[in-house]
Amino acid sequence: MQYLLMLHVEEAGWSKLPKAQQEEGVAAYAAYTEALKKAGVHKGSNRLQPTSAATTVRVANGKSQVQDGPYIESKEQIAGYYLIDVPDLDAAISWAARCPPQVTARSRCVPSGPCPPRHHPPREPMNLREGDAQARSIAER
Repeated sequence: MQYLLMLHVEEAGWSKLPKAQQEEGVAAYAAYTEALKKAGVHKGSNRLQPTSAATTVRVANGKSQVQDGPYIESKEQIAGYYLIDVPDLDAAISWAARCPPQVTARSRCVPSGPCPPRHHPPREPMNLREGDAQARSIAER
């Protein structure tokens, strides 16, 4: 079964760490990623940009609303993720517990799988990073 391990951190925490601790954190995550790959459970991973780089899209009264930045103000953010394929939740928890603690405040394990069939016609895809004006005009349709 696939699980998404979401890595929650205090957004300003990394920049407050001394350079030596940052280097230790980078090395710890590289070793963790390598361990996941050697075990054959790593399916994907990435770190995310700060919440200030986010774009939030909400639909209200049938119209899309686009907002730059995070949806809510929070000290924590999801800084990255690992998608792993393991036999069960216990195995996912075991891998989450091994996630480097230098920066990660907590890891969250969420089962992942195929989406249920859609019961409504698909919308035209939006690429919000190709130009805000174009994306907003598509979103307002």
